[in-house]
Order: sequence, then C-alpha cells, then structure tokens
Amino acid sequence: MRPIFSIHAGEYLVGTHIEENYKHLNVWIPSKDTGVDLLVTDKTNRKTLSIQVKFSKDFLGSIGNNTSEAVASKVKSGGWWTFKQAKIKESPADLWVLVLYRFTQRDYDFVIIEPQELLSKYHLLGRNTEIIQSYVWVTESKRCWETRGLNKQQQDAIANDKYQEPIRDLSGYLNNWRVVEQKLVE
Repeated sequence: MRPIFSIHAGEYLVGTHIEENYKHLNVWIPSKDTGVDLLVTDKTNRKTLSIQVKFSKDFLGSIGNNTSEAVASKVKSGGWWTFKQAKIKESPADLWVLVLYRFTQRDYDFVIIEPQELLSKYHLLGRNTEIIQSYVWVTESKRCWETRGLNKQQQDAIANDKYQEPIRDLSGYLNNWRVVEQKLVE
C-alpha cells in the first residue's frame, strides 16, 4: 500500500471531532478512494458507519458589498458546494457530513445527513439537473438553511429567524451527532 492522497481539512475536522467527543468510537481512513472518507466503528470494531466529508470555506465574506447588516451580523457561516447528482445517488457512504468552517472565529459546524435524504431535499427544491449548486448558511441562533436562489428579503428573513420554508430548513441535521450514536451504539 502506497499513500497516493492525504487527508483534507474537512476529514481532519470530522475525525478529530469524533475522536475527542466519542472516546468509545474508532475512526479509520481508507487506503484507497471508494467514495468513503472515514470509517467509524464501535469499540469492538463490529458495527461500522461510513462517512463522506464535504468541506467548504466560509463564503460569506465574498458575497459582495450588497450584503445586508442582518446577514453580515447574524449569519455565522456560509458554505458553497457543487455536487454531481449521480455521486449523491450512488454514494456508498451511510452519512454525508458538510463541514462549514468560519475562518474569522476558527470554529466550524457540521451538517450530518444521509445522502438519499440530501438528494430528496434537492429534488423537492427543483434541483434535478446533474450538477447541483448548494449554498448552506448557519445563523448565530443555530439554524441552518439551504439558501441557493433566495432573494435579499428571504436572506434577511433567515438572518432574523423569520424564514419559514421547511424544505430549506437543515437545522435538524446541524451538529446532530446523535445519528452516529444511534447507528453505532444503540
């Protein structure tokens, strides 16, 4: 076995988070690219959970001078991903973890979701093309939203916790490590 790639920042952040917060779990890195970035096992290495990690730097600083005061002050971070629909649909991973890293504070959030659930959300939003552009925002009030295609008024509503479109709401997946516990411990 010869290393041909190295772990990327998102994989490191997810693996470190699991190791630091779940001492009873083991984190493994596959030796080849199979569509699984991390393998997590219970202490006995009998139960497994495969994870695909998608990392994004914080794009809020680059959305221009037209950003409202509400968005600038109340939206914690914003990630941008380009996904191939087929990659999500055919993913061998049990979970996808979207990592949003906020450089100004050096902290991060995780959106933890099953790939088929993620694809279902995109389909309900009318994203049926092969390439899916996704913008995810996390607010200071710990809400999480898919924001691609929203106008300024809707963006302000998200920042001010007044937005109400359930299909765009990813808050239930935000930092929800309970799903890892359920799959490996219970």
